[in-house]
Amino acid sequence: MHPRTAFRSLLLVFCALALGSFLTAQTATTFTIRLLDGRTGKQVVVSNFLVRIDHDQTIHADWVVPNEDGSYKLTLPQTAKLLTFQATYDSAERIFINCDSVAAKNHVGGNWYDVATILSTGVTAPNGCVRPREAAKLKIAAKPGELIFFVRNKTMIEQSREDFSDR
Repeated sequence: MHPRTAFRSLLLVFCALALGSFLTAQTATTFTIRLLDGRTGKQVVVSNFLVRIDHDQTIHADWVVPNEDGSYKLTLPQTAKLLTFQATYDSAERIFINCDSVAAKNHVGGNWYDVATILSTGVTAPNGCVRPREAAKLKIAAKPGELIFFVRNKTMIEQSREDFSDR
């Protein structure tokens, strides 16, 4: 084999390997979720997350892992464009009310968030659990790669309605 041809072949193999490892590394998108109480702004510890992407009905609870600082790491497929989620408490038996959709009384699967925006600038979800003036006092802003989300526990009335509707 001619030395120049051998060099080109070796270079081609090297480029293919480098491209292959780059594509393998790009199979997931990861960012941070900070879950806060809508009334106090304090960090909330949850039992589980129910994550959905791209208007698909499939729920992925295994994509979220807690970090040591109380935030959560969410790993999505690279192809994910939109996401919505809910958090659970009481051993995953009860679902928090998402404060981004409280006004609409939409307790299941609230708003959809753009993954590219979360990664590039960060997103702080609306806090409809308090009046706008009170929400402004919390002064919480997301960093790139971070989603800040507000939730609240169900009230006793909401929980009793749910308990009786299950029967």
